[in-house]
Amino acid sequence: MLFLPAAALCCLCSALVAMAAELSQDHLTLTRRVGQTVSFSCGGTHQCDHPYVFWYQKKDTETFRLILDIDRSNGNIDKSYNHPQKDDFSAVNKENGWELQIKTVKLSHSATYYCSCYKSVPHSWYLIFGSGTKLYVTDEQIVKPVVRVYPAASRAHLEGKSSLLCVASDMFPPLVRFSWKRQKDSGTEEDVTSADKKQLKLKQSGCTATILLIPQRESSTYRYRCFVHHEGATVEAQIKQEVSTLPPPTTSPSPSPSLPPSLPPSLIPSSPTSPPPSLIPAPPASAPSQYQVKLLCLMYTVLIVKSLVYCCGLSLLMILRNKGPSTNCTHAD
Repeated sequence: MLFLPAAALCCLCSALVAMAAELSQDHLTLTRRVGQTVSFSCGGTHQCDHPYVFWYQKKDTETFRLILDIDRSNGNIDKSYNHPQKDDFSAVNKENGWELQIKTVKLSHSATYYCSCYKSVPHSWYLIFGSGTKLYVTDEQIVKPVVRVYPAASRAHLEGKSSLLCVASDMFPPLVRFSWKRQKDSGTEEDVTSADKKQLKLKQSGCTATILLIPQRESSTYRYRCFVHHEGATVEAQIKQEVSTLPPPTTSPSPSPSLPPSLPPSLIPSSPTSPPPSLIPAPPASAPSQYQVKLLCLMYTVLIVKSLVYCCGLSLLMILRNKGPSTNCTHAD
């Protein structure tokens, strides 16, 4: 039996820890006007094995740029990273720790800000990051999303699962984060894990949606609630969707699913236009019948036999030609 050496086990454990460690940035977006003040929080810094928290700026058309680092113990900052806007940033002490602050917001501060810190493993260090907070600098008013839940028709239903579609629309800023809760018959409520969630973004309609897959094997009926986290606030879906865990569907033909009648027009896909003739694939040729296949095989066999007979005849003629007439004569006495 093979045993992993101690070093390999340490590396494996370190990799697992690295995968699990992550800083938290609760605000997905923040919106400010020019001249206002904003600060960015960073949670989970108790995981850091180094006293400094590093802050990065990421603009849409640029790469990550390190702004400064903040000492978690006393708030001292180090700006020696040559960031062109380093003098615009400072540290402010809030109830959850030290935060990155911009006292006077400028239009050029529009970017996503990430916090990070070092964790240690045997003989090495690595950085863990937060999910980022995007700063919008605009005069546009914040608009809360309109959230609705619909039963979704998908291939998952054929695999023994039901699905719910939660749609957030008509919001500004356009970024949102979804979460689900379900309530049992007994009244207890619990969070839905992310294992059965799929999130997609409908860019054309300006909506963001998430699909929740619900296993049919569940024995009881749940009431599902969808929550949308937007600009520091939480909006709940207007309708609580109740899903009964019915047995898996049979293989008997059923009518094709249609969109629910209450689906907003912005989510109904328009009929696709016909592609140009150059992109239309030619129809596939019809498959040959069994009779045609047998006839084709017979033709190939006849041709092969004919070739063999021709080769044999040609070889025989060559042999007779090379041999020539006999030169031996018999004379009478």
